[in-house]
Amino acid sequence: MRIRLDIAYDGTNFRGWAKQPGLRTVQGTLEAALGRIVGSDVQLAVAGRTDAGVHAHGQVAHVDLDETQWSRIVTRHGRAAHDPAGSIAGRMRGVLGAYPDATVTSSAIAPEGFDARFSAVWRRYRYRLADDVTGFDPLRRYDTASIRSALDVEAMDAAAQTLIGLHDFATYCKARAEATTIRTLLDYRWTRADDGVLVAEVKADAFCHSMVRALVGACTAVGEGRLDASDLVVLRDARMRTSEFKVLAARGLTLTEVGYPADELLATRAEQTRARRDRDRAGRTDPVDDE
Repeated sequence: MRIRLDIAYDGTNFRGWAKQPGLRTVQGTLEAALGRIVGSDVQLAVAGRTDAGVHAHGQVAHVDLDETQWSRIVTRHGRAAHDPAGSIAGRMRGVLGAYPDATVTSSAIAPEGFDARFSAVWRRYRYRLADDVTGFDPLRRYDTASIRSALDVEAMDAAAQTLIGLHDFATYCKARAEATTIRTLLDYRWTRADDGVLVAEVKADAFCHSMVRALVGACTAVGEGRLDASDLVVLRDARMRTSEFKVLAARGLTLTEVGYPADELLATRAEQTRARRDRDRAGRTDPVDDE
């Protein structure tokens, strides 16, 4: 039985999503909680493998439960559960405690063909940045970065628009051996929120390592007047890491949403993504390597 899990977490005290020996991770924490419920080990597949310190309130994962594990969900205390798949989220919240930094907001039987990672067609991130115009709110210190400058949000937004499209984003990605840096940036915008904080909304088919934080850092340099919008295109097309801007802190970054096609297209999308991955791996690259 494949179960879809919708997940939220504060990434501050996690070493990222992916399970690592001896380190506290989101995957490890959630797998341990679900494993207690079903009585044996489980493995989650996730839409986006977030980096250390990155948050999420729109993360999606799936888990495949075998017959024995599913029977423990269906029957509890000798009685049949009213909504066994839906009860998983509440039972995991019970295991995780009253004020956890990772939780499951909902759970359900996944539609046929659903794969949390390979069925996804886009991911959306938000970055919050306080500048000298805004000041810093200590109550938002875990999800908002800060910079000691007054930023020009209109210039930053204009610069962001120049980067949209299918490109090689090697300049804006942390290098990983044999991994492709070609991505389709679907949307990138900057605004000031009602509280004065600058907010970036970034959407792409997928993201390579540190890509969002590099894009944010590049536009911040434009907002400070250190770079022009045209410089970001020149740097992008050079396809080389640069010291012209800084990659900003993980604390300001949150995965807010993952997009999927209609249910009847889920299996086809997953097959297409896997086929592309296999082709690229034959060329020694990996096209799905998230922020």
